Amino acid sequence: MDNTTPPDPVIELDHIRYAYPGEDPVLRDLSFTLNRGERTGLLAPNGSGKTTLFHVIVGLLPISGGTIRILGRNMESEKDFVWARKKAGLLFQDADDQLFSPTVIDDVAFGPLNMGKTREEALSVSRRVLSFLGLSEFENRITFKLSGGEKKLVSLATILSMEPEVLLLDEPLNGLDQATRTRLTGVLESIDASYIIISHDIDFLLDCTDTIYCLRDGKTEKDTTVHVHSHDHAHMMGHIPHQHK
Repeated sequence: MDNTTPPDPVIELDHIRYAYPGEDPVLRDLSFTLNRGERTGLLAPNGSGKTTLFHVIVGLLPISGGTIRILGRNMESEKDFVWARKKAGLLFQDADDQLFSPTVIDDVAFGPLNMGKTREEALSVSRRVLSFLGLSEFENRITFKLSGGEKKLVSLATILSMEPEVLLLDEPLNGLDQATRTRLTGVLESIDASYIIISHDIDFLLDCTDTIYCLRDGKTEKDTTVHVHSHDHAHMMGHIPHQHK
């Protein structure tokens, strides 16, 4: 008897195509599936379309071809994507694009309030998330006065407070010192969510993901080949520009 759990797709992209106006397609007939419980890394050079892909998934950019399904639901209208953005939390590469409220607690509570929770419920879940991230003392801090790394962690809190089923994390290490990087790695290892991480840091991806893909010629590719390169060592994805810490 086969007790293998069947795949449970949370994100399905079928033959996706996207091009910025007047330019060649960034995403070309791209197909990709993220199943529940999977933790995937995405590694590629700047300008290859990684951030574009995330924005397409949550409907911030309209595709010109293909099909997007989130948790089995076809994304056919803005109403569908509004629903999807409550299920798939996108961490922007620049935290200043994510934070807009005067205080940290206001920013973190905004999502739960927008999802229909009462003020008391939103504050409760926000404080729980801040505590989980080690940010309890940040509750009344002024958002724009935070450091870059602090803003990044608060941005993550704004997503986690919405209790998403999948996370899309765009360069989450940007602006973080080593201690905060270690802290974030521990957080990602302990949360119960499927996710995709965009990062140039191969060591971080190897620590936090089970599978690494590259984005090449507008399509995702799973690379199982070991490449030797200029750091005098060898590992998977060595042909893609990346960083080591």
